[in-house]
Amino acid sequence: MKHFLIYTNSHKDRGLATTERIRGYLESRGHRCTVILRNKGEGKHHGEVSVEEAAGDGTPGRETVYPEDAYCMIVLGGDGTMLQAAWDVKKANIPLIGVNLGTLGYMAEVEPAGLEEALERLMAGQVFSESRMMLNGKVFYRDGGVTEDWSLNDIVISRCGSLQVIKLNIYVNGQFLKEYSADGVIITTPTGSTGYNLSAGGPIAEPSSRMIIMTPICPHTLSSRSIILSPEDVIEIEIPQGREGRMQQVTANFDGAHEVSMSTGDRIQIAKSEKTTEILAVNKVSFLEVLHRKMRENE
Repeated sequence: MKHFLIYTNSHKDRGLATTERIRGYLESRGHRCTVILRNKGEGKHHGEVSVEEAAGDGTPGRETVYPEDAYCMIVLGGDGTMLQAAWDVKKANIPLIGVNLGTLGYMAEVEPAGLEEALERLMAGQVFSESRMMLNGKVFYRDGGVTEDWSLNDIVISRCGSLQVIKLNIYVNGQFLKEYSADGVIITTPTGSTGYNLSAGGPIAEPSSRMIIMTPICPHTLSSRSIILSPEDVIEIEIPQGREGRMQQVTANFDGAHEVSMSTGDRIQIAKSEKTTEILAVNKVSFLEVLHRKMRENE
């Protein structure tokens, strides 16, 4: 008997139809399921818990404690839900497999039409595992405070408030690289290369590769391009004074879901994390094949 966690974005799975379809299929074959709802209080059924409640006392923001015997987490939603699940289980080392209820679904491999076949292979252990690189971002405040967070996709430093260009001083391994005047900068993993990085004109990377990609957002220059760095490199972004010595307010956003405010005098250090995210797949499909299909779907 295996213990499966079903992590559901109830905005995507209205009425929890797909959730119940999966739970019924697995439990009818003797397996145990725990359903965790991403959006608290929507369509909850008996025996289901929200992410906040899974922490034990319902305290928002407290780290969720997941069962140690979990075989894997089946994530229902889209790529955004996969990213949130990866953040939630970052310390639990639970592999993820995605059921695509969204649009593009680069990370969520299983489509609803092939759900039962995928579950059969999952129960039999006929799956492929891929370890995905993550980033660690550590913010050092000018008053001496420190905070940190993790991301599977990207860490985005962007302006906060009025529509004005921000200045960012970029260092790599302690050596000054350049000053960006832009709307911000994206530091991404190969997994995140098909996200905001792609929209900003950055390169696409094979998701299991190891590299760090830095892409400026709307740079105010004719020559600025993405830079590909080694996974061992350490990037430091310093928030200097703005125009005419004004205080700058920026946001460090982790995977589009977790924000940290920064201002002039603060800095963020970004490096490859010791943590990884394990992604399961039931079919050995090459990334190029997936990319080809997604590009055709969006022509």
